[in-house]
Amino acid sequence: MNNILMIGVFIVVEILMNRLVSLIFRFMEKKHNSVHLRFTKSFVNVLISVILCYTLLQQFELTRDISKVLLQSGSLMIAIATFAAQQALGNVISGISLSVSKPYNEDDKIRVVQGGSIIAEGIVKDITIRHTIIRQYNGECCIVPNSVMDSAVITNTNFIENVGNFIEIEIGYDANIEKAMSLMQSICVNHELTLNTEENKVFIKTYTANGIILKTTVWSRNLDDSFQACSDIRVALVENFRAEGITIPYQTVTIS
Repeated sequence: MNNILMIGVFIVVEILMNRLVSLIFRFMEKKHNSVHLRFTKSFVNVLISVILCYTLLQQFELTRDISKVLLQSGSLMIAIATFAAQQALGNVISGISLSVSKPYNEDDKIRVVQGGSIIAEGIVKDITIRHTIIRQYNGECCIVPNSVMDSAVITNTNFIENVGNFIEIEIGYDANIEKAMSLMQSICVNHELTLNTEENKVFIKTYTANGIILKTTVWSRNLDDSFQACSDIRVALVENFRAEGITIPYQTVTIS
C-alpha cells in the first residue's frame, strides 16, 4: 500500500510540475509571443519526467539496481546514438542555441544567407527541436535545419526601427533637372507612409546613354510600409513627370 501511495504521489507531483511549467510559459508567451518558448517548454517537461521517473525507481529495493543498470545502459546508448546521429543531434543543440540567443521570433521577417546565397526569405512561423519553418513570400514553406540557421547570416528586418529603400528614376537630357528633383522630393515627403522630410534630398546618381538617373531614399516605419510607399511613389513619379512634360527615356527600335 505504501508503494502504491508513493507512486501516486510521484505521478501527482509530475502532473503539478508540468502544469506549473505550462502556466509559467503561458504567462511568458502573452508578454513575448516567442516561438522559442515552446521549444524550451517541451524540453523542460521532458527533463522533469525523466528526473522524477529515475527518482521513483530509486525508492524501491527491487527497482534500485534496475535503475542503475538502466542509467549505465542509457549512458552507453546515448554515446552510441550520439555517434550514429551526429547531424540530428547537431540540429537539437543548434535549436537550444537559437532558443537562448533568439535571433528571431515568430512572425519576424528574416533573410537566411549562407555562402553568399539566399537559402530562405520570409516570415518565421515555427521552430521545432530539429528545424525552423519559414513561410516565403510566394506562399511556400521552407523547412531549414537548425544547424543551418545557427551557422547562417540572418537579416532580421524586425530589429530595424526605420527602413530605408532607394528609388531611382531616369529623365532625359532635355528635361528640367531642378524641377524633376523638386517634384521627386515633394512626392516622397507628402506620402502618408513615409518618414521623409525636406532634409531627404534627391541626388543625381550618374549619366547614361539615354539620360540622367535621379536617386533618393524613402524612409518608412517598417518593411510593409516600405513596399507600399515605394510602389505608390513609382506610380506617382511616372504620372507627375508625364503631366509636367518631364521625359522618361526608353529604348525604341526603328524598323526600316
